[in-house]
Amino acid sequence: MLTVHHLGKSQSERIVWLCEELGLSYTLKVYDRDPVTRLAPPEYKALHPMGTAPVITDGDLVLGESGAIVDYIVARYGKGRLVLAPDHPDFPHFVYWFHFANGTLQPATGRNMILGRLDLPKDNPVLRAMIGRLDLALGQVQARLAKADYFAGSELTTADIMIVFTLTTMRLFLPFGLAPYPAILAYLQRIGRREAYRRAMHKGDPDLTPMLQ
Repeated sequence: MLTVHHLGKSQSERIVWLCEELGLSYTLKVYDRDPVTRLAPPEYKALHPMGTAPVITDGDLVLGESGAIVDYIVARYGKGRLVLAPDHPDFPHFVYWFHFANGTLQPATGRNMILGRLDLPKDNPVLRAMIGRLDLALGQVQARLAKADYFAGSELTTADIMIVFTLTTMRLFLPFGLAPYPAILAYLQRIGRREAYRRAMHKGDPDLTPMLQ
C-alpha cells in the first residue's frame, strides 16, 4: 500500500495533490511541525536518512525527494496521465518546468529565506544577488504563464504539481508578494478551482487557507 508521509506545510503537499489528481488509493499520515523550531518531529526525521519531507513508503520501499517520488508514482501508477510523451510538441516545456521547480525556483526562495534570517544590510551584495535571482525566476514564470494556461501548455502536468508549492505555501517561510505578476495570480486561481487540489490541501493542511493570492 502506498503511504504518503506528509509533513504539515511542506513540499510533501505535492505528493498528496498528485495522488488526488490520479485518483489513487493511498494512506495519508500527517505529521505536525515542532511549534518552536518549525522543523519536522523526530518520528518524521526517522523515516528517511535525509530526514526531510516528502517521504513515501510503498511496501518495503522508502523513497524521498519530491521529484523522484513524483516520477515514481506516475511511472508505477499514473498510466500515462499528467506527463507528456517525448513526441508531444510541448515535451521540452514539460521537462524544463518540471526541473525548474527544484533546480531554480525553490532554491532561490530557500536561499533568500536563510539570508533573511541573518539580518543583513539591504545593500549586502550576496543578499542583493539572491533577491535578483528570485526576481529573475519569478519573471520567467510570469512570462510563461502569460502564454500558456499551464507550464507544459494547455493541460496540467506534474510540472505544475512540482512548482505550485513554491508559489503558495513556501510564502509562509519567505513572504513575497505576487501583485507584480498577474499571470501567476490568474494561474493560481485556476489551480484553486481544481477539486483534486482542494481535496489535497484540506486533507494535508486543513488549518491552512491555500495562498492563492
